This record gives sequence, structure tokens and C-alpha cells, in this order.
Amino acid sequence: MPTRIKKLSITNPLLFAFPLRSEWAVTPVDINKPFNAGDWSDSGKLKFSRGFVYAKNDARYLYLALDVVQDTGNDRGTGDYFWLSFDKNRDRKITANTDINYALYPNQPNRLARQYYLGPGRWTGILPDSSSSEVIQEFGPSEESSASHRIWKFKIELSEINVALSWPFSPPYTYFGFRVKSSNPGFTTDFPGNFYRDFTKLRQLILSRKPSIPTGELGPVIGGIGLIPKTKINQSTGRATTDSGYYVHVENAAFGGTLNLIGNRTKLSQLWSQGARKYEVYIDPPSGPTQKLISNWSNYRWNGSTYVLESFAASFQGAYTLANPSADYSIDDLLIQFPTTALLPGKYKITVRFYKGRVVTATDSVIIYIDNHVPDVNIESIRHGNNEVSACAIENIGPSPDGIKFKITANDSEGNLRSVSFRATYGNSQATSIYSEGYDLSKGNWAGFSNKNVPATGNWRPPQSCAYSFVLTAWARTTNGYGYKGHNSTFRNLTLLLE
Repeated sequence: MPTRIKKLSITNPLLFAFPLRSEWAVTPVDINKPFNAGDWSDSGKLKFSRGFVYAKNDARYLYLALDVVQDTGNDRGTGDYFWLSFDKNRDRKITANTDINYALYPNQPNRLARQYYLGPGRWTGILPDSSSSEVIQEFGPSEESSASHRIWKFKIELSEINVALSWPFSPPYTYFGFRVKSSNPGFTTDFPGNFYRDFTKLRQLILSRKPSIPTGELGPVIGGIGLIPKTKINQSTGRATTDSGYYVHVENAAFGGTLNLIGNRTKLSQLWSQGARKYEVYIDPPSGPTQKLISNWSNYRWNGSTYVLESFAASFQGAYTLANPSADYSIDDLLIQFPTTALLPGKYKITVRFYKGRVVTATDSVIIYIDNHVPDVNIESIRHGNNEVSACAIENIGPSPDGIKFKITANDSEGNLRSVSFRATYGNSQATSIYSEGYDLSKGNWAGFSNKNVPATGNWRPPQSCAYSFVLTAWARTTNGYGYKGHNSTFRNLTLLLE
């Protein structure tokens, strides 16, 4: 982790004149695979003084590779290291306890650690919270050099760096900088120089916004919700199922959160050329009358050099102005963005009507099941023999087959449960699974279970004497069009001692 820093000079500033533009990862990049295996093909690429930076992203992760072609010394430990910093609030200033630096855990060459900046050249300790981000270092050739050299490969969760491609107030870019250090004497490179003291020097990284929904999957006017094609939304149930190899794989999923209603680009272009400039959006709730759907949102438009935030809202009469389909927006073909958290669970019909003057030129509807409830979870009981074990108790466990039994509940009354995990955490970042169950289409609208005996027979025995936290988590089978969202968790602590 960062300690004392030496200032380095930039030998060629022209190398850093342009932003790095990430490309869309059609399939998630497997950073455990060799760099030359093909996952990094068609990446965005930027040269720095000792090598190249590669970037891809999807709706959840930034995949970044530092191809350090001049680092030809193979250190198998942590003599080779990196810093990777992001300006989380994009203000080009170091913001204490907000801006993020990634580095290696001490003495662990493939374990990613996070810390906050406290000020120029100053950081917190390692953050204790969990992260799905990862790092893998590789020593081998690349397309840039046949000689074996150091390659750092990262999988960074977008939420950790405050980028969410589906959210209106999070633009599709960030600012970043990094240091690469080799065990070779004198090999330390910062990109850009002195970035950790002055965030005005950070390089812009523009993320790919999203792939387009395949033309053949689009609805006639309403293309889909987020990245989910309208043709993959069952118009009887309002739930979506996409193919397993698709960008966003969901199974019989309800919708929730903030939703992006996406238009069919070809049809919107036709309507624009015909003079259509206004449209209205209506919502039919599970019960009650049809209403105009009124919402305000923002979208970033590329003006040739940067993204400019534009605001959209309905007129006094409840009509929206159609954006020019040929313009390059952060979320292309966005007809309306509307929050659903205040809506009760059930099926809703969303209808769009386009106008040329006062003449209706096109109409289309989509039925979606909206559910923002998260599953109910509870550890109903923990028993040792015939006795209930209370939280924070210290319990002695005799020889095998002695152990403990649980009753757990994971229930979603709307039938939108996706998966359940019941596990024990203990010791130094150790964990062991006790029970898990996932969804498949044969379960239909899966509501889960109540008072399930775990294990079904026999007892669960702890792996060692220790203090344990028993954690029950259930995930909702609900999507915002870009991935699943929503979960609920509970836990109970006690100490178990093996005799």
C-alpha cells in the first residue's frame, strides 16, 4: 500500500493527450485466462511510457489491463505492484474518504485491496468491506511484445467507482491514474506523473454505454426495457426471460427500480423524418384508470469532445419532445426514464403515442410486472440438541455427530425469488456454505420457503472452534433492464467450541 512516494517526471506529455475509450464486452472478460486468449480483442487502447492500457466494460464491470511491456523481470511475489486510482465524484480534486485507490494486499500477489484518499499522497488503511473486484497478474507475451513481461488484469465493479450506465446522474466516464512498480531496480512509472497528488492530471476514461438490442429482437416501436428486448418480455405475465448467452441473462424476471424505456431506432428515425416531434406515455396500473406517465430525467449527449448533460421533462399538457435519433446520447433511443419504487407489485401496461402535430403517427405498448419488494429472510431458530441457542451464546459441541440445526425462512410473496445463501463466516475472512438454492424456470414464480430445516437430516458441525456469524441472504428475481437488483440479508452471531 502507498507509503513514501518519490516524484517522477513525465518524459513525453504527448503520450497522455487523449482519453481512453473503453469498448463493450459482449461476453464478460475472464481475467484468469491468458491475456492472449482473445478476451481482450477489440479493447480500447492507450499508450503510456512503459506499455499500453486496455479497457472493456459491460453494465457491471470495467475490465482494465496494464500491459507493461518494458517490465521483463518476473517477480512471483509482491515486489511488482501497482496503484490504481479513480476520481469517484469526477470533480478533478482529491476528495477525502471518497476517491478510491486500489492496490495489493500485503504479501498477497493476487488479492485486490481498496482504500480511500485522505489528501494528496495520503490514504486510509485497507477498507474492510467486501468487494467483487479482482486483480490477476500475468507474466507472458502480448501482441505488443513477444518477450515475456508483466501484465496486470483488473475486474472493477462500476458501482465502486461511481459509474452506473443505467442511471441518469452518473455520466459514462471517470478519471483514473496508476503506478506500476517492478522489482527491477529503478523501475517505477506513474501515469500521469504526480497523479496521486494532483487529480487535475488524471486521464479521462470513457466507458462504452451499452450494446444495442439486436434489431430482430426489438419491438415495433418500443424496443425494450434497458437492454432487455420487448420480444423477450412475456406479455401475459409481464416477466422477462433472455437467452443464456445474451448481454443480460434473466429468467422469468420482474422489473423494478428506475426503468429506461428504449425505442426502436429504425422506427424512431422514420417517425423523425416524417415530422413527428412529440409523444406521450401512458401507464395502466393493475387497478384503476389509465394515467399519463410524467417523469423528469437527464441524458448525456456527446458534443464531439465531451458529454453534455441534457434534461428532459413533459410539457404542461404531458407531452415529451422526441430527441433526434441521429444524436449520440449516453443512453440511445431513451423515450422515458421513470422510477417504480412507489408502485405496488403487479402488472402495468406502458403505452407510447407519437404525434405529428395533433395526428397520431404510431402507438405501441408493453406489459411489465413491477415488484420492488425484497424477499423476507429470517433465521427462525438455532438448536443444539433440544435446546434453543440464543444470539451471542458460547456453545460447546461434542464429538461427531453432535452439532447444531437451523430453521430458516426465505420468502417472496410475489414469487420473484432468485437465490438463497446461508453460510457461516469466521476467523480471518473465512466462510463456509451451509445451504444454498437457486432458481430455474421449472420453479415458475418461486416464492421460496418458510421454517426450512437445515440440514435436512443430521447436524451441522463447525469446522473449528471459533466465533461464528451465520448469514442468510436472499436475492430478488427482479431486473432494471441491465441486471438483477435487490436483496435482503440477516445474521446471528455465536461462539462454538469443539470438545
